[in-house]
Amino acid sequence: MLRILLLLLIMIAGIIIGPILAGHQGYVLIQTADYNIETSITGLVIMQLLLLVILFTMEWVVRRLLQTGFSTHGWFVGRKRKRAHRQTKAALIKLAEGDYRQVERLLTRNAAHAEQPMVNYLLAAEAAQQRGDEFRTNQYLERAAEVADHDQLPVDITRVRIQLAQGKIHAARHGVDELLRLAPRHPEVLRLAEQAFRRTGAWNALLDIIPAIKKIKLHDNSELEAMLQQAYFGIMKQSMAEDGSEGLKRWWYQQNRKTRHEISLQVALIKYLIECNDHDVAQKILLSGLKHHYDDRLVALIPHLQSENPEPLEKSLRHHIKQQGDTPLLNSILGQFSLKHGEWEKARDSFRAALQQRPDAHDYSWLADALDKLHCAEEAAQVRHEALLLSLNNN
Repeated sequence: MLRILLLLLIMIAGIIIGPILAGHQGYVLIQTADYNIETSITGLVIMQLLLLVILFTMEWVVRRLLQTGFSTHGWFVGRKRKRAHRQTKAALIKLAEGDYRQVERLLTRNAAHAEQPMVNYLLAAEAAQQRGDEFRTNQYLERAAEVADHDQLPVDITRVRIQLAQGKIHAARHGVDELLRLAPRHPEVLRLAEQAFRRTGAWNALLDIIPAIKKIKLHDNSELEAMLQQAYFGIMKQSMAEDGSEGLKRWWYQQNRKTRHEISLQVALIKYLIECNDHDVAQKILLSGLKHHYDDRLVALIPHLQSENPEPLEKSLRHHIKQQGDTPLLNSILGQFSLKHGEWEKARDSFRAALQQRPDAHDYSWLADALDKLHCAEEAAQVRHEALLLSLNNN
């Protein structure tokens, strides 16, 4: 570039100086309708150079003016952005302090110039919700939706979270269904869905999202187990409320084998069937459960059954006493079973066997009842005295 400029300067100098040294500058005539312009070639070149200088000068002046305008505009915009940044930082501090009115004011004052205007409006919406201002909450959510453009997921998540906090459970449930369609494995979407389904009693829907919750490790195993049981218990209650014991049986036998072998579900189902006065089916499920796996929770339900065919229950109890050993629980349950069916001597012997292994106020009371039936009043009184002393010591 510098070489080209030097060559041009040499050519211009040659054009100007050459004719002067030779004594012949040449003649140029520019003729128009009204004027004749006469000059030498050297004069013409000089005028062209002056014209170029004038044009370059004008261009430089215009460019400087435009640059000044842009820099001035950038200065104002940068000043507003810095102010918005400072106000956002101050709002976060106020948020930690719980001053939601100041949070709302600082976040919205220059939200349009913030780094993430949508975030400012969403935080302002949550601050307004904390103050109980529903009108401004909705207003900020609308502004956030406007500036979010195509990225509406954060706005929808915030809207559902606010609806849950406001107690608008069914509106939140509708929003959750849409969120699950758009982002079925998003952690916050699943957390909100869990809350909405629990609060609306949508237990089948809760069961559907538990695999996704487990996959992203939103809860530990114990919490997942509790959630699963809550969902199943809720479905049982709904089935019982709609169709009684028939609804419970229909739902139960539609489940897979793994679900039907869950002891906690068997215990809950038996309790609900007893509540529905369907003792025969309850006994059938209880005996089936004990056959596959012995569990104290199932054994403890035997005295609550009012069976017309108690022999299988007694047979099962004696079978488990042989298998599990002479445990206090099995002896106590066998004693209660015998007492309930008028077998006073069997009841007496069972309660005595249980009390030899561990003292229990209830077993003492039941033993006294059995002794009363056997006309052993003095011994019964002594047993009740021991039961009273044990109760006082425990208290």
